[in-house]
Amino acid sequence: MRVSVSWLREYVDLPDLPTGDLEQALVDLGIEVESIVDLRETVTGPLVVGEVLEIEELTGFKKPIRFCRVDVGDANGTGEPQEIVCGARNFAPGDRVVVILPGGVLPGNFAIGARKTYGRNSNGMICSAKELGLGDDHSGIIVLPPYLPARPGDDARPLVGLDDVVLELEITPDRGYALSLRGLARELAHALGVGFQDPAQRPVPGATAEPAWPVEVRDPVGCDRFAARLVRGVDPTAATPEWMRQRLTVAGIRSISLPVDITNYVMLCLGQPMHAFDADRISGPLVVRRAEAGEKLTTLDGVARTLSDEDLVICDDTGPISLAAVMGGETSEVVAGTTNVLFEAAHWDPATVGRTARRHKLFSEAAKRWERGVDPALPLVALDFAVGLLHANGGGTAGAEILDIDHVRPRTPVALPADLPSRRVGVNYPADRVVALLEQVGCTVVRGADRLAEDPGEVGVPAGDGEVLSVTPPSWRPDLTDPADLVEEVVRLDGYDRVPSVLPAAPAGRGLTWQQQRRRAVARSLAERGYVEVLSHPFVSTELADQLGLPADDPRRPAVRLANPLSEEEPLMRTSLLGPLLGTLKRNIGRGQRDVAIYEIGAVFHPRPGAGAPPAMGVDRRPTDEEFAAADAVVPDQPRHVATVTAGDLEPAGWWGAGRPAGWADAVAAGRDVLAAAGIPADRVTVRAAEHAPWHPGRCAELLVDDEVVGYAGELHPVVLATLELPRRTSAMELNLDALPAAPLVAGPVISTFPPALIDVALVVDSSVPAAEVQRTLVEGAGPLLEDVRLFDVYASAQLGTGRKSLAYKLTFRAPDRTLAGEEAVAARDAAVALAAQRFGATLRGA
Repeated sequence: MRVSVSWLREYVDLPDLPTGDLEQALVDLGIEVESIVDLRETVTGPLVVGEVLEIEELTGFKKPIRFCRVDVGDANGTGEPQEIVCGARNFAPGDRVVVILPGGVLPGNFAIGARKTYGRNSNGMICSAKELGLGDDHSGIIVLPPYLPARPGDDARPLVGLDDVVLELEITPDRGYALSLRGLARELAHALGVGFQDPAQRPVPGATAEPAWPVEVRDPVGCDRFAARLVRGVDPTAATPEWMRQRLTVAGIRSISLPVDITNYVMLCLGQPMHAFDADRISGPLVVRRAEAGEKLTTLDGVARTLSDEDLVICDDTGPISLAAVMGGETSEVVAGTTNVLFEAAHWDPATVGRTARRHKLFSEAAKRWERGVDPALPLVALDFAVGLLHANGGGTAGAEILDIDHVRPRTPVALPADLPSRRVGVNYPADRVVALLEQVGCTVVRGADRLAEDPGEVGVPAGDGEVLSVTPPSWRPDLTDPADLVEEVVRLDGYDRVPSVLPAAPAGRGLTWQQQRRRAVARSLAERGYVEVLSHPFVSTELADQLGLPADDPRRPAVRLANPLSEEEPLMRTSLLGPLLGTLKRNIGRGQRDVAIYEIGAVFHPRPGAGAPPAMGVDRRPTDEEFAAADAVVPDQPRHVATVTAGDLEPAGWWGAGRPAGWADAVAAGRDVLAAAGIPADRVTVRAAEHAPWHPGRCAELLVDDEVVGYAGELHPVVLATLELPRRTSAMELNLDALPAAPLVAGPVISTFPPALIDVALVVDSSVPAAEVQRTLVEGAGPLLEDVRLFDVYASAQLGTGRKSLAYKLTFRAPDRTLAGEEAVAARDAAVALAAQRFGATLRGA
């Protein structure tokens, strides 16, 4: 939020503070200061008022160019008219403009000098708001209103607001009241101990028996207050006063028209968003309701939007005319000829507005305030303020009829032990101090003499033995709902600097758990093999299961739906790491990275079958064991997985030769590497062919540990790759780390000093027989003398026969206590081959 200090001074008695002290006061209040800009220092040199005397239109150029003679008084040292070339078209002879003379410097260190351009001498510049750093409007230069008491040559800074200080603040989501001059002024009054004039403390008329407009509110939960007032006979040519336009510009809001500017001005001042309707363009009574799924509304930005049944809308006889609390519609907006204006000020449900804004990607200034909470006591005040401004600047007659449909519930008092802030924070806050601070922010505090029997909110801390305060928060602080909120408010106002910085004693630990050690070992193993770790958001779209081709009964289809997702496009929690990981791959490829090898270790989320809603638990006490158990029963299962994705070349090409593209075998190897890093012995690992979406059915392997499937690896299905627009031959692996057993204790290997016996065997088997199964059989048949076996060749040809292949293995035999005789090694080899022949019909190649 951007706001000028001069505007703040209207509501708080600010002393003349250095900008550093002002920033520190705001920071002490918990308000983040992005910047403090002294506008007097942004433009240096002579910036003066000029009166346009003559304009000569220059022709023969690609764009309209004007040669102007401008009276700048004695500011140029000669008193002669200043010659300036300008391309703007929104001024005429007799207008007064803002001129920066040679020697001046504009924001961005843009120095102004005398130069020859378009065949004429130009001595200076006639300035626009954007050039002066006052806003983004560059469509034309600033034309000063005729009523301003300014003569040619006068300093133009006070006239355009360059004699002010601008605060740019970052307001946290729980401090919506600070998104207004009213809220900021109150905060500064607290911090500096100065006077505060509340702009909302004004007598306003209440609702009348005859409403300003017939309105029906069908959803009092989504809209618990709706107020309106009509102004007739407004001058459609009335312009927004310059002082209001300047303040809106400093705040970053573009001036549109007088009625609309007034609603924005009131919003900035009070924090109450409003809307101005052209009453003559409304057909029939207004209805506030939820939209029907599929209804259409063209908003003020010209976008035709399809509405959800969760959206709140304001309708007339023609249908929706406004997306409530977010943006109005085109059919009822104030236009150039509007003479009858209906002002609306309401109070909307923050959660509903926040979801609507994210669903439609409409983060308007109004929606920003509504989702943070707005004072429900403001609608009539805002209406009176807006009607008065419109009548004063645009004429018209304010109707005596006032509509106010009020379903706002009174605030519920919060029971606060008077000594709770002291016990929570470790600073002595006397009860009188606690009461004074809470009353300072507008709370109503009733003191009592009750004692607390127990304090279940703290464990091991004695219960309070003092009085209990009954605290009713003010209407503008919806964030104060629990004792902890009130404690935080006491600490904030008393000063965070009074809270001692005491580090808790760290208890002795036992180091990392074996699960943590395993995850680190797996991550290190993959990184050493060239994979890059990524951290993806765990949110996925509802279409992902179909895009991955998951069967209807696949356990990865049911997913946890977020009640308040960051994006309506991704409302589900992931049940597999592959969806977000493939999205990361697609983004990298879209940015020119052709060769990608990435991995992620993270949790997936599987909903518990039949889980209901979690129990309601507050923050006023510690939940019971039963409540913990009931809450845990609905928490989704969250096993930790590891996944890899590869595309392009795994080994780069260069002068040494062609690269090696990544393939399904690399994904399988990554799975084996993960299991090895997890401490699973190779003899407990099985890899065999499988069919499992989203992998290619002919290039997919399942990985088993002790005959239990723990993951899959291979090349992804071509249809999946085409759907997700990913490269051909993209491969992936995903394992469930939590399904792996603990690594066994491994005895140190016995190293034999005797020489090995090396024997190669080539077995011919059916092409459907997995090489890993043949290898396991050879190990089983050869007995304890076999030290190592490795597949080094796979061969197929017409000589072997259709559907046959040759698997060549290198067998290493060694005895720990002697040198093997050749006959012993051959006998072990023959036993291994015999068992392979028995199980798979294997024959020795060439035999």
